[in-house]
Amino acid sequence: MGQYVTEINVGGAIAVDDTIQVKGYETKAGSRILEGFKPLFSAEAVERLEKAGYAIAGKTAVGEFGLDLLGEFAHSGAYCNASGELRGAAAELVAAGGVKGALSVDLNGAPRRAAALSGVTFLKPTYGTVSRYGVIPCACSGEQIGVTARSVADMRELLRVIAGHDDKDGTSLPETAYEYNGGKAVSEMRVGVVKELTGAASAETQARIQERVETLRGLGVTVEEVSVPLADAARTAWNLALCAETCNNVSRYDGVKFGYRSPDYRNIDELYVNSRTEGLNFLTKAVILYGSDVLSKGRYFTCYDKALKIRRLASEQVKALFKNYDALLCPACGKTEYRPYDIKDAFGAVFAESLFTAIPNLTGVPAIVCGGVQFMGDALRDTDLLNLAEALEGGDA
Repeated sequence: MGQYVTEINVGGAIAVDDTIQVKGYETKAGSRILEGFKPLFSAEAVERLEKAGYAIAGKTAVGEFGLDLLGEFAHSGAYCNASGELRGAAAELVAAGGVKGALSVDLNGAPRRAAALSGVTFLKPTYGTVSRYGVIPCACSGEQIGVTARSVADMRELLRVIAGHDDKDGTSLPETAYEYNGGKAVSEMRVGVVKELTGAASAETQARIQERVETLRGLGVTVEEVSVPLADAARTAWNLALCAETCNNVSRYDGVKFGYRSPDYRNIDELYVNSRTEGLNFLTKAVILYGSDVLSKGRYFTCYDKALKIRRLASEQVKALFKNYDALLCPACGKTEYRPYDIKDAFGAVFAESLFTAIPNLTGVPAIVCGGVQFMGDALRDTDLLNLAEALEGGDA
């Protein structure tokens, strides 16, 4: 069992995951390669919280660079509950009432899976509404800081503080602030259940989706089945982009300037090779190798460039659905429990599970997990998703 929270400040209010920089706190992104690294500045979202009077409770453990399912391959070790099931450290801390909320980077859906399993709420906001400045980067075109909370009221409160334009972030949208109240009344909403994603989940997960459908209908929501034919292609496209961008971003960790340095080397080449070999785990190495391949001269146009085209087509497909539906309902993960497994199987396991989470990362639309299920919404309509989640809270979901 790995660390739950590192450097805990008892009485603090907000936890921050280990891929988000906090001045003076060791920030390893779950990796040995960044062991001992203490940033000289905090992420913009952290600074905004501190200026608003919130205290930082500590850093929550994540899998190396947030690439795995639930933090199972963090250098500090996996976090499991008493039954031996994998859990996300931030989601469990929030569920236990240890903090008011937590900031996490949604790179490939790990915070959404964690929230679904721990029974808390997580919002991945519209891409660009919350500054990414101060995040340990992997896939810059799709990763986004999100908020985990026990209630939608707490989530709205924190989002108002951290959201808004940041000149230091080139991906930041121009609006200076966002209002997370208002939006459409739940009884006026239309929700589409994505058949490709629901049908790929376990029987237990499908049953949970059906329970939420019945709750929504009882609240006056119109719920219908819809199709997203490009869902599987979106998964492939996002994993191609993720690997390619991660390959570039982690190339800076070489054992020279900061972080882990191998004690066994005779020249600069061995310093680089040995430090990265010893400092990175198997999953990260697999992502780097795959990313190098898809960016190579012979594969760029057949892989990476094609992934960018699929991104555009997938965006158009979900945008068309949002003309008729206020949200799309689907699983946040394929199963209701996960247990430790061999890291050699991680690349395939993560690819399989990203079917349920890839579309928001690929297209930038917001996604919220509440009541163990996931809703995707149109860009900048995060408030409608919050209203749905709040309705489920009141509906004893």
